[in-house]
Amino acid sequence: MNPPVIEIQNLNFAYNRQPVLSQVDLVIREGDCVALLGPNGGGKTTLLKLCLGLLKPDSGRVTVLGRDMGREPGQVLGRIGYVPQDLSLNPGFPITALDLVLTGRLAPGRNRFGFSRRDRAAAQGALETVGLGDRSGWRVDRLSGGQRQRVMIARALVTEPELLFLDEPTASVDREWQARLYDLFLELNQRSTLVIVSHDLSIVASHIKSVACVNQTVHHHPRPEITARMIQETYQCPVELIAHGLPHRVLAEHDEAGGRDD
Repeated sequence: MNPPVIEIQNLNFAYNRQPVLSQVDLVIREGDCVALLGPNGGGKTTLLKLCLGLLKPDSGRVTVLGRDMGREPGQVLGRIGYVPQDLSLNPGFPITALDLVLTGRLAPGRNRFGFSRRDRAAAQGALETVGLGDRSGWRVDRLSGGQRQRVMIARALVTEPELLFLDEPTASVDREWQARLYDLFLELNQRSTLVIVSHDLSIVASHIKSVACVNQTVHHHPRPEITARMIQETYQCPVELIAHGLPHRVLAEHDEAGGRDD
């Protein structure tokens, strides 16, 4: 069994005393590719930010790559890539696609100024990976929403991270590049552990190794399938799913007597 890269124990977190995550226990192991599914406001993005050390739990513990992220997140951030759901840049801010990707090479404790030729080559290569090598000199505000999202993916890839968090990574991307990016994530998973927040249930059958349903609590299912019980526990209402392509089954058979996988 592969060693854990994320261990969450009895995690509780609230915004303004309103519970967002309650008594969460979760283990994600090296080499996994996990889809975080659940309703809007269920706590998926909050869970990512707790794993990144951007938020601190009210109680419980979040350990990532062997470090307590509530106490010493800076020790491992250079080994983690992160694609946020929204890219907030002021209109007209004079930064190019290459400049933005280069910021991914910044790491805690890096004292020298400027970027080396190696840094720039890595940034250019990351842009080429997401199909934007010819846009490296373009200002980010001239790019489409989908292109900006691909720049952010390149930024996350530029350090060849051991662990990659992706929050709705294809939300603004056209259909062709959605498929190409998911194929890229499948390739990246050969050397990195991936945690992907997504509303696209079609990725589960072909690109994901396990599923975690998040709605204040977390139910982890160690197989790339969604069961009727998981949907009911997560959304707490009837949900009908229709899948296109192969395989057609999204709601898998589930042994009621076997209980849920946590």
